[in-house]
Amino acid sequence: MHTTHRFRLSPMVPRDPGEEGRTASSLELFFDLVFVVAVSVASVQLHHALTEGHVEHGVTMYAVVFFSIWWAWMNFTWFATSFDNDDWLYRLMTFLQMGGVLVLACGIGPAFEHEDFSILVYAYIVMRLALVGQWLRASHNAGPARRATLLYAGGITIVQILWLASLALDGTAFTVALIVLIFAEISVPVIAEKTGSTPWHPHHITERYGLFTLIVLGESLLGSSNAILEGLHDAEERGPLIGVAILTFVATAAVWWIYFWPPHHRAIGSLRNSVLYGYGHYFIFAGAAAFSAGIELEIDVLTGHSELHHPEASFAYTVPLAVVILGVWLLAIRPFADRIVNIVVPVGGLLVLIDPLIPVPFALTVVILVVVVAILVWRRPLDQSSARD
Repeated sequence: MHTTHRFRLSPMVPRDPGEEGRTASSLELFFDLVFVVAVSVASVQLHHALTEGHVEHGVTMYAVVFFSIWWAWMNFTWFATSFDNDDWLYRLMTFLQMGGVLVLACGIGPAFEHEDFSILVYAYIVMRLALVGQWLRASHNAGPARRATLLYAGGITIVQILWLASLALDGTAFTVALIVLIFAEISVPVIAEKTGSTPWHPHHITERYGLFTLIVLGESLLGSSNAILEGLHDAEERGPLIGVAILTFVATAAVWWIYFWPPHHRAIGSLRNSVLYGYGHYFIFAGAAAFSAGIELEIDVLTGHSELHHPEASFAYTVPLAVVILGVWLLAIRPFADRIVNIVVPVGGLLVLIDPLIPVPFALTVVILVVVVAILVWRRPLDQSSARD
């Protein structure tokens, strides 16, 4: 237990990266709940854009919007694994970030529909500045990591000022500023960690990533189920929709199996590996959330409510699946699997892209995923926590 100081506050000291039994706290789980809203809104807006035939615009906007969601979640998560002390001020600052996420979710629609980023940027800045306050507080007792905490605080603050200034731009100038500022955001942790690494907990951090994966997979199940239920009310031929429902569940279960097969906690350690693991999950999370939009688009095609048609529309679910599978393989499976697994998984990820070229929607993808899972079961070491030679 930390000693309580004035105002019933506990010193924010670095957490032990070797702490036994470290698991996600109830506050972290509560924090994740608001991201359910933001991810859902982003997925719905992507679905609408694809249904209307605005593929390039929809995918681009989704990539940008999802960055803001993912980056806010990831930065809180890595801070919490290092400095979470769960006193009342820490909780209030976390609640402030949660409120920012909910406002950000309100700004996703205007960003997609009118390219109006003002609400989204303001909400994003609120979340980021709340985290700046946390970093400044942590700097007082950070020890060897003090310089890193101050660089985090300073770097984030500078970038937020630039985000605010970017709202005065429009057209190409804003697009260029957007790209530059995203690059600046992802550069801050790399620069800060090189000066004095903060103490992340491998088991805790990878558990947090696993929990967020469950959130985006749950969004896929919920969004797809709602779309199928709607389609069943209007469709004369219900067989194809019921088939999509079954196959969607099987595919989602297969993705869960693939993701949780490897020992994720062993994928991070050095700064390079941790950055690759953390940043690479953008594609896994975004792909898993986009899968829902792809299934909803497939249902729209079957019920005659889409501007897109086969085979182009089917790529809306196969491409996200391929991104997720290849991402998990590169980040967590490849270093710990044998030759067979390291052939089957990436090949399976690429083969799902063939699905749109066959007349039976989604069937080939599910067969491929079931085969991949079967191989993983066959090659799984008896010791679930050990790596295969």
